[in-house]
Amino acid sequence: MSESPTLLVADDDPGLREGLDRALAREGYRVILASDGRAALERVQAGGIDLIVTDLKMPGLTGLELLRAAKAISPDVDVILLTAFGTVEEAVKAMKDGAYDFLTKPFRREQLVKLIEKALERRALILQNRALRQQLEDLRTKGQVIGTSPVFRRLMTLVEQVANSSATVLIQGESGTGKELVARAIHEQSPRRAGPFVAVNCAALPETLLESELFGYEKGAFTGAVGRKEGRFELAHGGTLFLDEVADLSLVTQPKILRVLQQGEFERLGGTRTLQVDVRVVAATNQDLAQMVRERRFREDLYYRLNVITVHVPPLRERPEDVPLLAEHFLRIYAAKNSRQLEGFTREAVERLEAYRWPGNVRELENVVERAVVLARGTRVDADALPQELAGVKRPPRDAILDLVGTPLDEIEQRLLDETLRITGGNKTQAARLLGIDVRTVARKLERREDAGETAEGTSAGP
Repeated sequence: MSESPTLLVADDDPGLREGLDRALAREGYRVILASDGRAALERVQAGGIDLIVTDLKMPGLTGLELLRAAKAISPDVDVILLTAFGTVEEAVKAMKDGAYDFLTKPFRREQLVKLIEKALERRALILQNRALRQQLEDLRTKGQVIGTSPVFRRLMTLVEQVANSSATVLIQGESGTGKELVARAIHEQSPRRAGPFVAVNCAALPETLLESELFGYEKGAFTGAVGRKEGRFELAHGGTLFLDEVADLSLVTQPKILRVLQQGEFERLGGTRTLQVDVRVVAATNQDLAQMVRERRFREDLYYRLNVITVHVPPLRERPEDVPLLAEHFLRIYAAKNSRQLEGFTREAVERLEAYRWPGNVRELENVVERAVVLARGTRVDADALPQELAGVKRPPRDAILDLVGTPLDEIEQRLLDETLRITGGNKTQAARLLGIDVRTVARKLERREDAGETAEGTSAGP
């Protein structure tokens, strides 16, 4: 430890207190003395205590009562109880309430010092593991925008372009594609990166609560409003406000959002003073806002204010090249989180991951990898650790061999389409992805061929 641990010694025997003070100070500890339980509790409430050594029997507040109160205030503080022979049974019961250990009087100072060392080592390990878990959780929550596929590189190029502007951005994409990660990437690459990034899930809050969260409220604005509260717009001042699931905004809330976008001002609920904010709004949805406008379920003027720049986040099935990279990323996170030593995936497991359609996108992939980390038996995640829906899935071959010498261009195109459909098992979407064209183009070409075949058949049947 960089600083000497602080020990609190509580005992109503002044001779014992002073003796422990000298002995523990010689061991390099900072020692604070308390003559009774109440004085000790006041010092615990002030904070900064790493470990408590307390007598079990004290006037006013007993050691057991101090233990319970200290654990309620600071659960990480360990407590060592000093007890007479006749109260050993009570000390054992105190262990169930969270005491680290106990010593029976009289005891040797070396015994106490050794016990303190073990308790502090355990506490340091607990705090270290907690910090590591928090780092892993932050990495999982905030995530990283990861990928190398062409479609992903085009997305990140667009993110870099829009980040330097102040325009409102609408991020569209299926659920689980990582729209919030893209929003964070826009913020972190923008001139506002030093400001806050505040996210609000519009679908997770009821209408009345959402308004108070967005705009804040004054004391007495409604039942339970016992004080003033700043809203998310105020908290995001100088930074970025991310409105996730913006399609779920009610028609009552939408004009208030529009006012902030147009004029940069609003009032708290129950307030009369107009507040000015400097906030860049990035919104996201997995719904068709244009269709909602036509159905009068979303304001047209708000739609155009939000849709200044559109960023489409592709589904995972359109970027299969990124699946192994993302899987390895999640593997590192969850292997560390679960204390597993895993080197990666087997070839069969990677092929199944690449071939799967991922209807739940990146979020589903993350869940699959977390499950696989827990169920893996060897040093690599095998296909057996993957869910049943991935069983039997195989990646189609990516190569087609055609004889092109002396073949007309139209026929080459048709034969290439036929061969691609053959290796994808007739899957038009996969064929379109392998050929680098839109699936509707594949459908049109097949329709034209069918029409041409029907015409030729009709002609040959004539006189």
